[in-house]
This record gives sequence, C-alpha cells and structure tokens, in this order.
Amino acid sequence: MAITAIMNIIGGLVLCAGIIGVLPVLGGFLEKAGKFLGGFQVIIGIVMMVLGLLGIFSLQGIVAFLVGVILLTGAFHVIPGLGKYLEKFGTWLGGFQTIIGVIAIVIGILGLL
Repeated sequence: MAITAIMNIIGGLVLCAGIIGVLPVLGGFLEKAGKFLGGFQVIIGIVMMVLGLLGIFSLQGIVAFLVGVILLTGAFHVIPGLGKYLEKFGTWLGGFQTIIGVIAIVIGILGLL
C-alpha cells in the first residue's frame, strides 16, 4: 500500500530528525521537516500503528508498527493492562530509534518504487 510507504517515510523523518541534518544539500530542509512533524508525533504514531496492524504480514507493515510503537511510547500509560508492557517495549526500541528511522525511510522509498 502506498499510504503505508508514505507514512514510513514520514515516521522515519520524525525518528531521524536529529541526524538527518548531516546530509548534503537536503539535510537542513529534511531536519526542519522532521522537527515540524515531531509536533504531531502522537497522531503519526497512531496512524502508523493502525497501518502496521493492517499490514502486519508485510515488511512495510512490520516497520510501520515498530515506528508507531516508538512514537507512542510516552502515551501508552493510558492503556489499562497492556500499556505498561507496550511502554517498556517502546523504551527498549527507542534505543534503536535512529536505526529504525533510517530503515523506515529506505523501506518507504522502496515501497513507492
């Protein structure tokens, strides 16, 4: 699905906003875009999780789900029962935030081709 690929690129930009500025030519623009999109982190995270669950048997869906979990780590505490475990998983995945962000961007671009 093209929407999942586009959302993977957007989610990857949010996760990589701190390091994407080192790219020549477009780095500054992409960094500003990633920081701007970071203000919508929860909304993007919800969309990513839903798209990830809908396409969980594809690579796009798995990456979208992982990006969604990372983006929603701070909001999981409101889910009774399961929220505590999702928050721990999201915190652990947060250690790989940049790597997962780069993978999401690459997978998203490949999904559009």
